[in-house]
Amino acid sequence: MMDKKPPKPAPRRIFQERLKITALPLYFEGFLLVKRSECQEYKHYWTELRGTTLFFYSDKKSPTYVDKLDIIDLTCLTDQNSTEKNCAKFTLVLPKEEVQLKTENAESGEEWRGFILTVTELSVPLHVSLLPGQVIRLQEVLEREKRRRIETERIPSSAIEKEQEPTEDYVDVLNPMPVCFYAVSRKEAIEMLEKNPSLGNMILRPACQESSTTK
Repeated sequence: MMDKKPPKPAPRRIFQERLKITALPLYFEGFLLVKRSECQEYKHYWTELRGTTLFFYSDKKSPTYVDKLDIIDLTCLTDQNSTEKNCAKFTLVLPKEEVQLKTENAESGEEWRGFILTVTELSVPLHVSLLPGQVIRLQEVLEREKRRRIETERIPSSAIEKEQEPTEDYVDVLNPMPVCFYAVSRKEAIEMLEKNPSLGNMILRPACQESSTTK
């Protein structure tokens, strides 16, 4: 296979702007022709594969995406026969739609297939025709995506534990009465003080109309 140069990435300034929108790691990028189920014709996008999401931009220098596609639930990727020379066409079969993709050349198509299958199947595909250096990139992306999945799974449980952890400030707000308040009668209060000197010499207890103090 002829080793063609990969497309130049978006300018660094644009890359930083896009990071403000999503913190998902960038695995691959380049031009794609995309036809979603509701469209009649292909649309030309600069496309980024971040995590398991495809972000579509109107051009390479656009800081914000115009559409995106979550492919984590990809059912299968099917190749399409193309009559166009030096062009690769394939379909992403998802639970709710089928999305057709077309690349500008055959090698770019192999790369897109390789990266998409790697992040969705969590394994490097064996049936794509890539150079050794490209396969190494897929292996690196595979390890990064595995780590990202593990970290993502940890975040919700940590957040839940933090929400469930009681705080003293929260308890104080719900319980405005001081710690020396007991819902007991006067006789019971006297007995508590006699039997428990450690309580001190004062107990706040309810009276008929308002709280009273027993010493």
